[in-house]
Amino acid sequence: MKIVFMGTPDFAVLALRKLHEAGHEILLVVTQPDKPKGRSKLYLPSPVKEEAMRLGVEVFQPDRIKKEENIEVLKKYPADVFVVAAFGQILSKEILEMPRYGCINIHASLLPMYRGAAPIQWAILNGEKKSGVTIMQMDEGLDTGDMLLSGEVAIEDTDTADSLHDKLSELGADLIVDALAKLEKGEITAVPQPEGPLFYAKMIKKEDGALDFNESAESLALKVRAFWSWPATFALLNDNFVKVCFAYYVDDESGMNPGDVCRVEKDAIYVQTGKGQLVITNIQIQGKKAMPVKDFLLGKKILVGDRFTKYETV
Repeated sequence: MKIVFMGTPDFAVLALRKLHEAGHEILLVVTQPDKPKGRSKLYLPSPVKEEAMRLGVEVFQPDRIKKEENIEVLKKYPADVFVVAAFGQILSKEILEMPRYGCINIHASLLPMYRGAAPIQWAILNGEKKSGVTIMQMDEGLDTGDMLLSGEVAIEDTDTADSLHDKLSELGADLIVDALAKLEKGEITAVPQPEGPLFYAKMIKKEDGALDFNESAESLALKVRAFWSWPATFALLNDNFVKVCFAYYVDDESGMNPGDVCRVEKDAIYVQTGKGQLVITNIQIQGKKAMPVKDFLLGKKILVGDRFTKYETV
């Protein structure tokens, strides 16, 4: 097939690569404009742009894809289908109807659950035991189109947003290749999304990573996993900023106040919460890389009664 591929972050890279490897003709890659990153604020290309350049595919970076002049650019490319994966902009009806097979989206959840911008993080936050990818025919709604193909993955107790992201990226890449092959042969049937209770996966903000130890240890442990590696979870330890990089929970109660360090072992710090204890095993202090608690404790003495408090973002 002749494809216009629309995507921006790491999640979309493998799909672009595998579509190219499968022999499809990638006419154009559409991605977000270069943005300043890091302390240097240098303008850097998106991961998808980097992959397109490696593959030798033309790149288009509109600020707003729905502008008339940008739609005219798309019309110059006689694509059979537009494949969309975490592109980051809303497509107009005119764009959705432009190619012969329409626009097909790779969405990182088992629809209709977790429509929205952050399905990976919210699946972990809510304690789900499985997630997946849905290949969807796009319509004008937000992730409401008919489903073409889907696949599942287990969410392990040790999965973070990063590790689940990688699983779903690979699954999505395999599914889109399979879906296009079946679509071209007329072997796929679009199925409307079922009605029922939904959870909208709203966008995650940096301040969402602040840990409030009045919450339960279970919810905090889920948050640590769901927000690694961005925005990460953070707090003040004896008034010093730290990131909590990995933790689990136990149901034990110490009788101490939420935020109190109630136990210190050579490889873990136990913190009392509103319910249960958060067991921190990996931590990061400012200016240092994430490290196991056993290494952290070699250079920093932490005592029972020391305190974790919520870091209030501005």
